[in-house]
Amino acid sequence: MPKTAQAVTNSSVKTTLPTQTITREVTLCGETEIMFDRYAGDNNTQLEPHQKFYLRPGDTRIIGLPALNIMSFLTAHNTNSAPKRLRDKRKYKDICNACLSYVSINPSFIEFYRAGAPIQFGHFDRDYDALSGCYVHYAVARLDKGIPNPKIRPVLPLPWEVSFTIRLFENKEIKEVELLNLFEEGGRAIGLGTFRGVFGKFLVTKWE
Repeated sequence: MPKTAQAVTNSSVKTTLPTQTITREVTLCGETEIMFDRYAGDNNTQLEPHQKFYLRPGDTRIIGLPALNIMSFLTAHNTNSAPKRLRDKRKYKDICNACLSYVSINPSFIEFYRAGAPIQFGHFDRDYDALSGCYVHYAVARLDKGIPNPKIRPVLPLPWEVSFTIRLFENKEIKEVELLNLFEEGGRAIGLGTFRGVFGKFLVTKWE
């Protein structure tokens, strides 16, 4: 064996790989109603209002939110993520990338709760669902050159909350306090769902 290789074998090699994982149980409590606009997968398919909810796989009645949507809240470069909206414009991409690299959220589908029970969708009758309290919201967005763009989207009213587990792998780029700050500040400034900033605002009521 070459001398240099022998020296490496017999020495204690230091590594910068993560050695610790911080795990927190998190609950977000809605401060405003939350609006949904699930993408159909292409620009030609027209969804009915109830099809724009995210519903639990295998149970088409439980309303929820994919964990990927919360990750987008932390990591998106091209939409209004918490880092993009709230941090230095020269540095927010580094924060987004750090969250993408070192943060994970479970489960993959996060149910909405009210009074300790999952919120179930029944059916719309005259744009209102008596079981969940959801209703259909009609609006017109204006595109470039004033072109009207009708928007028909379902809304989940208050109260609502979501709970999930967040894991932060030890790293040099983002610390737990900054991750918590992004949720607390972003919950007020942006929120979740669609038409964020008006809908989907929340408070962090549990982080432990």
